[in-house]
Amino acid sequence: MPAPAAILDIDGTLVDTNYQHALAWNEAFVQSGFILPIWKIHRLIGMGGDQLVAELIGKDADEEHGDTLRAAESVLYMASIASVHPLEEARELIETLSQGDRKCCLASSAKAHEVDHYLDLLDARELVDSWTTSGDVENTKPEPDLVRAALDKLGTDDAVMVGDTPWDVKAAKGAGIDTIAVLTGGFSKTELEEAGAVQVYESIVELRADLQNTPLAG
Repeated sequence: MPAPAAILDIDGTLVDTNYQHALAWNEAFVQSGFILPIWKIHRLIGMGGDQLVAELIGKDADEEHGDTLRAAESVLYMASIASVHPLEEARELIETLSQGDRKCCLASSAKAHEVDHYLDLLDARELVDSWTTSGDVENTKPEPDLVRAALDKLGTDDAVMVGDTPWDVKAAKGAGIDTIAVLTGGFSKTELEEAGAVQVYESIVELRADLQNTPLAG
């Protein structure tokens, strides 16, 4: 059997961004007069900003303040992006999963300029077949739009997702594919398994070492 295509989440899976995003959201909420425990914000990192705001402060407040909050978070996050680094062996994982006839897509609903930054950070443009940005999706995770967009770019439904949040797992499940999860996003093994992850690894390093025993092996 040929190995399935690989769909790799970027934020929190390949690059270490989740805590910068949590702090940027926190400051954005503070600027609009909302004081929230940061751990509650972190619990929703990986969910798209179009859904995260309503989850935290309600639909009515989202309608009134959501656009301002999302714009502020984007600016605040970009101010911290220089502190973002690839996770250990992230590029090596991309390289491994792009070998031979296997197709590989980097999946993100971030703005195009953020994805461009990550592609350069990972030096991955020449390795992968495709990538996604916010322009490819109408509804963000946990809705399956992002994963479906990646499948469309890959031209196959035979794929496995690698992600770091329950929202990645749920999005992939909604698109009909399995997810291998890593703990680098700050979510527990139990949370990821309860969301539906078929395997959970501590890190990309651990995943690479055991790749032959995962669904990505084919």
